[in-house]
Amino acid sequence: MTGHRAALLVAAVGLSLVGLPLNGQPATALDTACANRLAPPPAVDASETPHPGQVAPGPLPVSAKPVGGPRMDECADILPLGAPPLPPGETAASWVLADLDSGTVLAARNPHARHRPASLLKVLTALVVLQRLDLNTTVDGTQEDANIPGSRVGVGPGGHYTVRQLLTGLLLNSGNDAANALARQLGGLPATLDAMASTATDLGALDTRPTSPSGLDAPGMSTSAYDLTVVFRAAMRRPEFAEIDRLQLFDWPGRGDLPGFKISNDNRMLTNYPGTIGGKTGFTDDARHTRIAAAERQGRRLVVVLMRGEQYPVPMDVQAARLLDYGFALPVSTPWVGMLVEHRPEEPKPSATPQPAPAGLAPSLTAPPRGGGDDLTWPLVIGGIVVVVGVALSILIAQCRRRS
Repeated sequence: MTGHRAALLVAAVGLSLVGLPLNGQPATALDTACANRLAPPPAVDASETPHPGQVAPGPLPVSAKPVGGPRMDECADILPLGAPPLPPGETAASWVLADLDSGTVLAARNPHARHRPASLLKVLTALVVLQRLDLNTTVDGTQEDANIPGSRVGVGPGGHYTVRQLLTGLLLNSGNDAANALARQLGGLPATLDAMASTATDLGALDTRPTSPSGLDAPGMSTSAYDLTVVFRAAMRRPEFAEIDRLQLFDWPGRGDLPGFKISNDNRMLTNYPGTIGGKTGFTDDARHTRIAAAERQGRRLVVVLMRGEQYPVPMDVQAARLLDYGFALPVSTPWVGMLVEHRPEEPKPSATPQPAPAGLAPSLTAPPRGGGDDLTWPLVIGGIVVVVGVALSILIAQCRRRS
């Protein structure tokens, strides 16, 4: 390593340690350190291969300001100051633990990492359905519904279903056929995806691009643990969603010569974790295991969303339960690490009359905050950086001379 490159590296490290931008631009270290900041990991199968004549969409833009607060931009485990260590066995690449009522984020891991939702995306589909359809409307099943791949609840030709019934099959049995029937009622697949994307954007879920109403993988699919927590919180404010999502059993109607039958909720935490009030399970080969779990204890309602997890060595339900236990054990007065937004935040606007920087100084170091003791802090910080860089550079140059 040359002395010049070493100096640049040390300077970059020194600036990033104190949280200052480089050359007037936001620090980019997190862009490379945080896994999947721009897009989910590569697909392991052909599910996201574009059809002939189609091109896969590029990654969604990353917000200039982290949605939910500065700490939501961190990559590793994000805990309140002085909080106990996390429970062992967490395999999820990204997760968020939050208070459903206040919207405070209690803890997280790489919350804005972009992953595939699998069937957790059905929560967004359900929210759009509740916004736009009458639950008593009758929808006829089709052969196309019955042919949908993946998990199905039993929608098909000869069947007649209310929107409420389809919504129940969507959430309890994770019916992809129910998602297809609901999308048809919403005006077709393109109109449904547009409505889902618009709803996500309006909520501030800016990592989310839905490419199917069921959560089946398709080119460009993207969301994050943070976004899904925001969406689930919005859905739980709908009494119909909260009521359906916590059902354990439901009588599914028959069709033609096929009799009706009972369907059960895929969320086993409803019976295995006391206080569970809702949630959703999901899995595809590309998304891996995903999970939403919400519970209430002593009047406090928490939710945890886990993305890209594995069932081994600790099952996903156990991982979710341990994180909920961790959250309930935190005092209510524990400082939060972030906030769930309820609408799209305004992007920061550039100054109308930017002041030119004096020669020789990076623009980011010429306008320290004013007021309080900050005017004294900035010179000390800058001076400290200069000292650190100078000492490190001297050591590196000396080492290079000895080697030559």
